[in-house]
This record gives sequence, structure tokens and C-alpha cells, in this order.
Amino acid sequence: MKNFTLNDPVLFAGLIAALVLGAAFTFQLFGYPPCELCWWQRYPYMAIMGVSIVGTAVRALPRRVLLVVLALLFLTDAGIAGFHAGVEQRWWEGLSTCSGYVDITDNIDDALKSIMNAPLVRCDDVAWSLFGISMAGYNLFIAAFMAFFCIFRLKAVK
Repeated sequence: MKNFTLNDPVLFAGLIAALVLGAAFTFQLFGYPPCELCWWQRYPYMAIMGVSIVGTAVRALPRRVLLVVLALLFLTDAGIAGFHAGVEQRWWEGLSTCSGYVDITDNIDDALKSIMNAPLVRCDDVAWSLFGISMAGYNLFIAAFMAFFCIFRLKAVK
């Protein structure tokens, strides 16, 4: 069995996806609930982690095919992030619905209370930014870079 190192682009892609998702959930823990588009941006990362785990565990899978799939997933995420960043900047209209976080409970009264008190999270509000770039903007950069990384690494794998 081959040693697992960060030289394996499939494993590296999965680790980057795990770090990005970890950061998103950490922000959520610190009081930044995700909007609907924020959730949409998480799904490709979850798929990337799955592809990376399977691709790392099953070495017989063609690396080139895995890298193409990973690149497409990163490009999908970059597209969602770019759309979200544009909505935040008011370049175009976003979704007509907003989302909120609700605690799941067995008690119907507690569930109703949670629904009624859930914060409304708008997709067109920038919840956090650094140097004028929102989380969606940073995600766009990371996902686009990783897509190009996967494409670039196609030349090096068999």
C-alpha cells in the first residue's frame, strides 16, 4: 500500500474541503448562522470530501478521473460562491426566500418556540468580512484556486 502524503492531490483536495467546512461551522458556532446560499456552498465541499475519502481508500480508481470530478465540484462551489458574493454586493437579485436555524426537538411546543424565535438570515447581507471581502468572496477564491490546482495536477498523474 502506498503511503498517504499531501503530495496526493486527491487527499489534499479533501483536506482543503474539510478545512473550509470546519471554518464555516466554526463561524456558525460563534454566532454567524448561514443563509440559504451559504448552505448551498457547503454541499460541494461535502461531496469533495466523499470523493477524496473514496479516492484515497481505493487506490485502483483512476486519479485523472477523480481530479476531473474534484475540479468540477470546486468549480460548482466557486459558481455558487460567486453568485452569493454578487448578491451581497447587490450586483443582481438573490433568492426570494431566507433561511433560519431551528433546533430539532421532540417537544412540539419547544419546536414551535424555536421556529418563531429563529433568526432570519438574509443572503444579501454580509455577515462578516475581512479587507472588504465577505466569506462568500473568500470561498470563491479558495474554490477557484482548488479547481485550477486539480486541473493543473492532471498533467502529473497517470
